[in-house]
Amino acid sequence: MFPKLEGEIAPRMMFQGKEVLTWSLNNYLGLANHPEVRKADAEAAAKWGAAYPMGARMMSGQTNLHEKLEDELAAFVGKEKAYLLNYGYQGIMSVIDSLLDRKDVVVYDSECHACIIDALRMHMGKRYVFPHNDIDNCEKQLERATKLAAETGGGILLITEGVFGMTGDQGRLKDICELKKKFEFRLLVDDAHGFGTMGKTGAGTHEEQGVIDEVDLYFSTFAKSMASIGAFIAGQEKVIHYLRFNMRSQIFAKSLPMLLVEGALKRLELLKTQPDLKDNLWKVVNALRDGLHKNGFSTGKANSPVTPVVLNGTVGEAAALSHDLRENYGIFCSVVIYPVVPKGMIILRLIPTAVHSLEDVNETLTAFAAIKEKLTSGIYKNSELAISFGE
Repeated sequence: MFPKLEGEIAPRMMFQGKEVLTWSLNNYLGLANHPEVRKADAEAAAKWGAAYPMGARMMSGQTNLHEKLEDELAAFVGKEKAYLLNYGYQGIMSVIDSLLDRKDVVVYDSECHACIIDALRMHMGKRYVFPHNDIDNCEKQLERATKLAAETGGGILLITEGVFGMTGDQGRLKDICELKKKFEFRLLVDDAHGFGTMGKTGAGTHEEQGVIDEVDLYFSTFAKSMASIGAFIAGQEKVIHYLRFNMRSQIFAKSLPMLLVEGALKRLELLKTQPDLKDNLWKVVNALRDGLHKNGFSTGKANSPVTPVVLNGTVGEAAALSHDLRENYGIFCSVVIYPVVPKGMIILRLIPTAVHSLEDVNETLTAFAAIKEKLTSGIYKNSELAISFGE
């Protein structure tokens, strides 16, 4: 059964009748229950309902507010134009599908999100993968792609992420952009976890690394920092114009409802005008990460709000560990196991938010200090729950 968190979206929620300290919600800036957001959502729902506008954007679903949101998003992330998408997963798949034909060649990071991998499965042309953040190998794949593209007459699309959602490390955007001096390719960055959290203004990882102009296509979802539904793609005006008339998932789907559009406008306003939201987030991130390191835990190469606690162990140990954290310490976090990560690895994935407190951090660190002793003594490996997995 899937876990059921109940109650108001907050650092503390109910799980199976008990209050738990929750580190598993991508509510980075705490906007899910921000009073101004709740007010804007309620007023928009009362004004428009859930149906308006009816129809796809190019038929009867276009409004001034859809265009306003697109213009504000484009300006915020430093691009000429943006296009609203109904969902993140579906959106990036459709962007990739629309950009490519069988002559084109794709080069991509091995740790790209499942939505990107699923999109590439539909691509009828060639694709080359490089090991995660391995720039030397990326260059080799670009060499291969360049030779093939010269034969097919196609172009090259390089795809990576701004922040990788499991490991929490940033994609090496600056290094990849340097390769443009040697190779001709278009760069698409999925920055779902970087939008709102990275960079001086929160514009994203491309701002953080100083390569706003070099990133050709910038994608993000509203499901993380914006705490809503929807997504957008931003880039050159001619490319966005092409996508408007070629993305099948948008041409043949109903427009994003107005209540979500108005809600997104309010969220974007807060993101731009209340920098303390991002500042609070990073205070929590740094306190949590520093404390974990002092307790002897590894967070890998994470340099974003995503905080993975990287451990060795079996699936059974992971089950026993997560059960202990929830039942005896009241800590709820996501547990990542094979096949998402290699066999023998466990990741406890913690997602700090702007509405967590330093008291929440200290309580969590106390719990992790306790489980550290149990990990060392092998209690989880020999537990009944772990043995029941037959490992």
